[in-house]
Amino acid sequence: MSDSPRPEPYVREMGSGPAVACLHANASTSGQWHELMELLSPRFYVVAPDLYGSGRSPSWPSKRVIRLKDEAALIAPALARAGAPLALVGHSYGAALALIVALANPGRIRALILFEPILLSLLDPRMTFADGEDIRPMLSDAAAALDAGNANAAAERFIDYWLGNGAFRAMPESRQAPIAASVMNLRRWVFAVTTEPTPLTALRTLDVPVLCMHGARTRAPARSVTRLIASALPRAELVEMDGIGHMGPVTHPARVNEAIARFLVRHHVEREAPQEERRALRFA
Repeated sequence: MSDSPRPEPYVREMGSGPAVACLHANASTSGQWHELMELLSPRFYVVAPDLYGSGRSPSWPSKRVIRLKDEAALIAPALARAGAPLALVGHSYGAALALIVALANPGRIRALILFEPILLSLLDPRMTFADGEDIRPMLSDAAAALDAGNANAAAERFIDYWLGNGAFRAMPESRQAPIAASVMNLRRWVFAVTTEPTPLTALRTLDVPVLCMHGARTRAPARSVTRLIASALPRAELVEMDGIGHMGPVTHPARVNEAIARFLVRHHVEREAPQEERRALRFA
């Protein structure tokens, strides 16, 4: 056995009350949830971990590929400290991760809020969609830029795909630099969301309230997978948000956060166990 200590994520926390955990998109950090945490903190205890290679969390400590279960293992101690029942909020890669965490811990999750869970493994393996859009050229171009040692070009291709041409260059350099650094993990993200073995049928076992959101201006892959996931979940509400794209929680936080807050308050479940007992619950 290795004597190496288990990696620990950096975790933001705020507020008190029933627990809510927020999982960020790739090429982002837990900082994307700051406004949501402030909105929820008067009523909820909110935690937001940085995932592998993001923000202040450690890099993935191996040359092998990463899976969503590895991300789940990284944040498990933070979720355990938050207690249960727990509501999970996720965006893009973080929303895909939220589904995997919920499936591994069905008795400890009281609600899910998913903004465009980019779990591409559930879609056609050719990754081509009803309107003809194909995500592969973007992924190929970004990977080629990384191979050429140009992280900025990879970040530009990735960000512009989701936010529109010129979006990356319009950002201040202070925002470009951390995105370019995080996009070094692109192949790991893609592997995780395209090879996840969880079948669509497994989602039918998640008998909790779920809010699935997608932007009306998002890309076809994100729209397709969000609708597919919502159709499989037994208690899902599907909401399309006008004028918003894939990065809605970042570009339009007020609108998205208000929808999240309304859903959490509507499906609020008081914890029945004493606090000490709740804190003792563990996540897979």
